[in-house]
Amino acid sequence: MIHDIFPRVFHNEYRSFEPDEECFIICFSKEEILVKQQENNIIFPQFKELSLPEGGLNYLFSIDEQKYFLLMPTETLIPDGSTGWTEEVPQEGYRFVPAGRLRDMQPRHMAFAAATAFHVYRWYADNRFCGRCGKIMYPDDKERLLRCPECSNLIYPRISPAVIVGIVDHNRILMTRYAGREYRNFSLVAGFTEIGESQEQTVKREVLEEVGLEVKNIRYYKSQPWPFSGTLLSGFFVDLDGNDEITLDEEELSEATWFDREEIPIADDGISLTREMIQAFKENKY
Repeated sequence: MIHDIFPRVFHNEYRSFEPDEECFIICFSKEEILVKQQENNIIFPQFKELSLPEGGLNYLFSIDEQKYFLLMPTETLIPDGSTGWTEEVPQEGYRFVPAGRLRDMQPRHMAFAAATAFHVYRWYADNRFCGRCGKIMYPDDKERLLRCPECSNLIYPRISPAVIVGIVDHNRILMTRYAGREYRNFSLVAGFTEIGESQEQTVKREVLEEVGLEVKNIRYYKSQPWPFSGTLLSGFFVDLDGNDEITLDEEELSEATWFDREEIPIADDGISLTREMIQAFKENKY
């Protein structure tokens, strides 16, 4: 999966580091990221290559000893009164590409770094103002949070829990396609956990809502951070309980089809929890 970068080590402990000449700078413009591409490989600009606004960088994390910084969104205020960048494209050879392409780029640890940075970037961009009093929010220098100097409101990065569900009926699994989304390949039933709800309850509710089926024997598989939607995904396998007739929620799904193990048309892409779960079933591991 995209976060599996072993033997490299991801250090997400927040530190108030200053950038050095060799650190990587990750820059976004709305839904696009600034990179240099060599075929399917990506390269980030380094601090020594760029002319940046004073105070416009925020430390993100390190992978091994390599530090990564975020060039803060336009008009995001920094505690010293300076602002983030103004969307000028720095340095020849770099260009903006859609952030959604990161899932297919190499090397894997840098694609993961960029995707995680995208999660943080959108959090900063979406929380410029305090939701309690409307004043400007400032990044903290001790934790990864935004602080309101007026009412002391604290905002931490948003992480939304969600489930991926492999519905099994003996030698077959139910696979679905989303309705109205760019991703058109087969997937599994999925959905966000609602208020007052355990993830096991989410599994049953989402399956019933999206495909009209009852399930039993809920079994946890594993989890995955999915930075593109700010989500922590938890994968579950379940057994069909009773009738296998599908009632499709056409607002969420365009298709739901039962596949025998031997007929499953897709393989693990090495990126998503969904595809790993499908592959695990295909290989008779679940």
